[in-house]
Amino acid sequence: MLLMGKRENYEKDLSDLALIRRCSEGEVRAQELLYKRYFSFAMSVAIRYTCDENEAMEIVNDSFMKVLEKIGEFDSTRHFKPWYGRILVNSAIDNYRRNTRHSSHLQIDDIEATEEQEPEINAELSAGDILYLFRQLPENYRVTFNLFEIEGYTHDEIGKKLGIATSTSRSNLARAKKILRELYIKNFNPVKKNNEAF
Repeated sequence: MLLMGKRENYEKDLSDLALIRRCSEGEVRAQELLYKRYFSFAMSVAIRYTCDENEAMEIVNDSFMKVLEKIGEFDSTRHFKPWYGRILVNSAIDNYRRNTRHSSHLQIDDIEATEEQEPEINAELSAGDILYLFRQLPENYRVTFNLFEIEGYTHDEIGKKLGIATSTSRSNLARAKKILRELYIKNFNPVKKNNEAF
């Protein structure tokens, strides 16, 4: 039992570079440890691009398989997490492209016309609340929003990645923000809820 504890501590203390070297040598235990080490990070990225956890898991698993295939290309002078992050985003985009013809679309008419006034912000939204709002977006808007606002891609880059015009990327982002604003007002705006109480 004592030996097992020492092994777990040793494995936990291994650097990313040591794990990557072992992964490149085909060591299954190192692959498992690297997967577990970055699982939470990977899920947090993947879940933003999907509507459910099963699809996010599929993206995580696909991306990790790509990591293992390309582990020899990893530049050991750089950090692993950003490299893996790019692979994750690209895997999410691949998943989007595969499923784009099967996705459902929220009708813009379903969203009330917004006033130009910004809603009062409730800083106490949980991660679950934010994911709930994101999941209400049509997939093309959600992907564009994530790539632009969170990942930092330009509209030109988004257009190339998704095979759409730059103007479509801009339009998708504007519509995503409008829908998120409306959904926020409808579901979480404390001013609206207080007025309804009277």
